[in-house]
Amino acid sequence: MSLLERINRKQEKTSAKEDTKAKQKKAPEKPKAAAESSPANSRLQDLRVKRSSPSSASRDAYIDLKTNIQNRLIAELDPSIDVSKTADVRGTIQELYETLLVEEGIVLTRSEKKRLFDQIVAEILGYGPIEQFLTSEDVGEIMVNGPSHVFIEQGGKLARRPDVTFEDNDHVLRIIDRIVAPLGRRIDESSPMVDARLQDGSRVNAVIPPIALNGPTLTIRVFSKKPITMENLIEWGTLTPEAAEFLKAIVQAKVNAVVAGGTGSGKTTLLNILSSFIPDGERIITIENAAELQLNQEHVITLESRPPNVEGRGEISIRDLVINSLRMRPDRIVVGECRGGESLDMLQAMNTGHEGSMTTAHANTPRDTLSRLETMCLMAGMDLPVRAIREQISSAVDFVVQQARMRDGTRKVISISEIQGMEGDVITMSEIFRFEQTGLENGRVIGRLRPTGLRPKCMNQIAEAGIMLPPSIFGIGSKGKR
Repeated sequence: MSLLERINRKQEKTSAKEDTKAKQKKAPEKPKAAAESSPANSRLQDLRVKRSSPSSASRDAYIDLKTNIQNRLIAELDPSIDVSKTADVRGTIQELYETLLVEEGIVLTRSEKKRLFDQIVAEILGYGPIEQFLTSEDVGEIMVNGPSHVFIEQGGKLARRPDVTFEDNDHVLRIIDRIVAPLGRRIDESSPMVDARLQDGSRVNAVIPPIALNGPTLTIRVFSKKPITMENLIEWGTLTPEAAEFLKAIVQAKVNAVVAGGTGSGKTTLLNILSSFIPDGERIITIENAAELQLNQEHVITLESRPPNVEGRGEISIRDLVINSLRMRPDRIVVGECRGGESLDMLQAMNTGHEGSMTTAHANTPRDTLSRLETMCLMAGMDLPVRAIREQISSAVDFVVQQARMRDGTRKVISISEIQGMEGDVITMSEIFRFEQTGLENGRVIGRLRPTGLRPKCMNQIAEAGIMLPPSIFGIGSKGKR
């Protein structure tokens, strides 16, 4: 007997149950306060109320089977079970699942059986339809635009997954609540936006109605399960071995740097790799909106900003953390991203004994990076002349490392520029490495990050740190001159 025939027969037996489930949709929802009081144990309760929906002839047979079995499992699970104990709950679900298949006389192939079980467990314990992407090695970003439109980024390219959908807006909202609740964050009509992170460090942004007109919108920047190293970037063509050796040298020599680029260009990944070159024994303080940096050094203090509470109080901004970090005797300060007035405090820290500090900024070119830093310093509210700010920037920032996502989806370092100083009212720069595109091949960008032949003025500082770089790194022969 085929799977579809078995389901059709089962639909006659379950019609009475489905009528009852349809009535449940009209029942008033339980108070939100009760759910918030015990988010882990209330998860099954929420699923019982909201998961059930009558099957229709237009729905796929496999989806009907999954819904029927899942509803039975949720109904039979002990309401007092501790959902936070994932291994125990998974074992309990496995036993009930096997029993239900036998009782219902449902015969599935091994692959169908595993697929169905994984989807049910993901719904009860994980993040529903998108759980499969969170465990995938090649997915970089997940975008949920309402219940029916799910996109993923693979290899730098966006693609829609029509086979992955949520049931309705409430289903998406439940997944969002499951992400933000353990972090003490909230999202509702009065606060319809939230930034959060998953346990593995993946960055999450959620926007819900009334400001999201297409329904609840969820964006997840998936954190790589395997730490990305400089060797990986060289292998992927993000930069060359020569540029990698130079960047490692300037970090170890305590040269201040800003990693710049557009959204999704790989700034945070590169910053994390550069931070890993900081020698052991130095006190490092990382400051971020959502903690993503993962450093292996022994002496690392991680600080994370905090949004205001329900009453609008208790906010701890990045600027507050930067100011406070100066009292914590840091050797290096690493700010995940400068977006506002904290840029001025960061520049002052770089100028007052915290050499080798690093941060990221959104900008399209190195020159734009300097302009953005200038604008962000003005956001600090200080009535400073523009020349004074530019002098702060020119003396604090030594290098701008520009990264970009190319048209084929690959990320590449396109420029490494050194700040030379001031000429009149203008900050002068010189490119040490520049990406040169030579063409396109099968839709892929062909090019290489090449040295410009200029020797950076920080070479004395690098030499004082005991690091010797051969002139060939900068495209200069052994007897060549600048």
